[in-house]
Amino acid sequence: MVNFIIALAAIIGTFIFYLVGLTVHQRWNYTFTAPVIIATIAIVSILFLFNISYETYMIGGDWINELLGPAVVALAYPLYQQRVTLKKLMLPVLTGTVVGAMVGILSGILLAKWVGFEEFLIYSLAPKSVTTPVAMEVATTLEGEASLAAVFVMIAGIGGVTLSSLVFKYTRMDHYIGRGVGIGSGSHAIGTATAMEHSQLEGSVSTIAMVVSAIVVSVIAPWMVMFFL
Repeated sequence: MVNFIIALAAIIGTFIFYLVGLTVHQRWNYTFTAPVIIATIAIVSILFLFNISYETYMIGGDWINELLGPAVVALAYPLYQQRVTLKKLMLPVLTGTVVGAMVGILSGILLAKWVGFEEFLIYSLAPKSVTTPVAMEVATTLEGEASLAAVFVMIAGIGGVTLSSLVFKYTRMDHYIGRGVGIGSGSHAIGTATAMEHSQLEGSVSTIAMVVSAIVVSVIAPWMVMFFL
């Protein structure tokens, strides 16, 4: 019964914080006011202030996590709507996504080695650019820590959403293919949600990049870790 109450409080609290974030984002439409950023900061602050452990929050958080699967599947609808255009762009989208997935893994490994992270942290960091369920499985396969992998995925997603507009601006990347591939392969579902706000076509490209990146990373991450670590 206690766990049920904790789970209910975690779910309702997360929902309320997201609604607050959404309201703020609709009033002040900036990348750093994205609902997921505001909700995450609010939840982390509450956990820190009231000394609530991550495990306690995840009694309810696990239920929210289960919704990630259906949410990703729901992205198939805009893919279907843009299927004719996407077929014509399949080669550049796939090529860019494979390169993006490799850069995502390699940057994580090399930066972590440079900072001096322990190996289990590097194993947890390597799949940071893919969606949470895949990243947790890959991290576990590499003998990393699944919960840490989830944290790194959130950081990659929020970081990508926050910084992508600046990167696109200063690299003069204004084509929807480049923007969609970049944010989908680097910032997974969080980035894809932002891409959808820009345009359905950019969001569809980002969705493909996110899905393909998850497959590529799950296959090549163990090999790249073994080679570069």
